[in-house]
Amino acid sequence: MRDAAETALPELLLGWYDRHARVLPWRVPPGSARRADPYRVWLSEVMLQQTTVAAVKDYFARFTARWPDVAALAAAEDAEVMAAWAGLGYYARARNLLKCARVVSAEHGGVFPDTVEGLRALPGIGPYTAAAIAAIAFDRPETVVDGNVERVMSRLNAIETPLPAAKPLLVAAADALTPQARPGDYAQAAMDLGATICTPKSPACGICPWRDPCAARAAGIAADLPRKSPKKAKPVRQGLVYLARRTDGAFLLETRPESGLLGGMLGWPTTDWTEAVPPDAPPLAADWRDPGLEVRHTFTHFHLRLGLRLADVAADARPERGAFVDRHAFRPTALPTLMRKAIDLVTPWPGA
Repeated sequence: MRDAAETALPELLLGWYDRHARVLPWRVPPGSARRADPYRVWLSEVMLQQTTVAAVKDYFARFTARWPDVAALAAAEDAEVMAAWAGLGYYARARNLLKCARVVSAEHGGVFPDTVEGLRALPGIGPYTAAAIAAIAFDRPETVVDGNVERVMSRLNAIETPLPAAKPLLVAAADALTPQARPGDYAQAAMDLGATICTPKSPACGICPWRDPCAARAAGIAADLPRKSPKKAKPVRQGLVYLARRTDGAFLLETRPESGLLGGMLGWPTTDWTEAVPPDAPPLAADWRDPGLEVRHTFTHFHLRLGLRLADVAADARPERGAFVDRHAFRPTALPTLMRKAIDLVTPWPGA
């Protein structure tokens, strides 16, 4: 049986949420007679993984306008979805998005499972995403813990154990407060509290609905939590990226292998990315030149430095890998950010 605090705290937060909920394109506002659409909840949660709300809003709008339900997305061409995802990063999410949509459409009649167990069985849906969909779309009393909720729980309970070791403690603290009534609204309320009030820097404790019971505020350490273990320095990998243009303006591009970083995305041919400069591996025989430019990009686990190589080739040039894309069909916006950085360095094309 829950104590009075475990009952009162969710009620306080839900009262605050009813007045201050963020307006988001995938969200059903509190008090609405409408039910949350599992497709839109799922899509938003996948897009929001390691990505900000501000970055996701436009992508979400474009996706739902083009593919308004899971059946439409399941029927989409892989290349179209990958191109629409370009720039959002973490491209394995886009591949899993398609796999999941096709499983839901083909094996579940276009209806998402309404339990964590059923959702976890779908491609690309892990514990957090399953709990979020179950709570928000189906009002299941599941414990939903993202980075915002971790911060709120660490401060509310003055948990000073550094992350990531503190994660089990933070999940337990969140689980103790998850209510049976309105769990979907409660999950979104806890995330909103972390995003708008209990922010990483300079938390607005004076207007927080949990101001009085917050142990970290009482101890004067709210801004210091959650503590984090020191991060290891990211290694640097190197490589070469090849931009070839035919005399008719077509560019040489290739679809990257399904597995690995930027899997399934359209991009410029490159060498392997290794700690030492890898051997030259151009995609076709040409007079490659070094303009003295370098593409720099940071992934989650390493920094990447790619030396640029350029070539102008004849109209009958035959690449060993990749294919030339007509200049009228070439859309830089369909490329992932790393690949756009390469073309941006040489726009306009030298000698054009």
